[in-house]
Amino acid sequence: MMSRDPREPTLISIVVPVFNEEASVDTLIPRLFGLLETEGLTGEVICVDDGSRDGSWDRLVAWRTRYPALTLVSLSRNFGKEIAIAAGLDIAEGNAVVLMDSDLQHPPEVIPEFLAKWREGFDIVYGVRRNRNSDGVLRRTFTRTFYRLFNKVSNTPITPDAGDFRLMDRKVVEAIRRMRERARFMKGIYSWVGFKNVAVEFDVVERKHGTSSFSPTRLFTLAFDGILSFSTVPLRFAMYAGALIALASIAMGTYYMVRTLIFGIDVPGFASLIVSTLALSGFTMLQLGLMGLYLGRIYDEVKARPLYLVREIIGKPAPESTASARVKDMSDASHSA
Repeated sequence: MMSRDPREPTLISIVVPVFNEEASVDTLIPRLFGLLETEGLTGEVICVDDGSRDGSWDRLVAWRTRYPALTLVSLSRNFGKEIAIAAGLDIAEGNAVVLMDSDLQHPPEVIPEFLAKWREGFDIVYGVRRNRNSDGVLRRTFTRTFYRLFNKVSNTPITPDAGDFRLMDRKVVEAIRRMRERARFMKGIYSWVGFKNVAVEFDVVERKHGTSSFSPTRLFTLAFDGILSFSTVPLRFAMYAGALIALASIAMGTYYMVRTLIFGIDVPGFASLIVSTLALSGFTMLQLGLMGLYLGRIYDEVKARPLYLVREIIGKPAPESTASARVKDMSDASHSA
């Protein structure tokens, strides 16, 4: 593994998705730029406001007057954290790009450790939580179950307790930017692109302001989306279960045919007939539902809508993936025709 020359100029980009974090912004921004100054790093901070309904955007704009290296992106609505990350990566220019949350639970002081590992030659340096003591018992149980299930059914295993807090080399960022699927499960995407990676342990800081926007329902939906995005095992399971039920029905039909030939027609059996009919109907609906989920994803992809729409951007030109850029390209093509 070739290490990177520390004498080469390094531009670090820090991408921070923001959603209703008005109370955290005033602490986060000076802390990030203070770290860059203390470490002697040339860097930019990109905050992507994901349709916040509080004063997060106004607070970010106020800090822009003090820190010109602060780039602000306001999305037209709430597209979700994964899409906000994609928007930040689309305009990040750094040789190394750091992703982190805006709620201050990801300590910026870990970033120099990320950079040290990156200079050693690693392309991805990801943070791993030392423990989950701050989570409730139910959430810890659900998290462990999800990681075990995902790694069993998917060909793209993910590291437990590793989230979005990480550093990525430029070539990793470019690889992820080429992946434009709408249903984005970033943990799976980080793993799918590969490259040389290493973990750095860190302690999650207790949240000081507000509450997490990831409710149990939203976390379950994200976990389910992750399995559907990186595995077809649910479809195979439905197929295997359907084949098993078909074999069981053939065996049962043969049994009753032989029994009728020997003992004649037996009137009892209405209850078992109703139960088996309901069971088969329910399983058929389950199969159709699974197929519908996968077809729905295909439907979303073939519409080819942009991943996100930018309402306002301060500090840089709008990324080429926005709708305005697509419309401009189509207009130029029509004029040339």
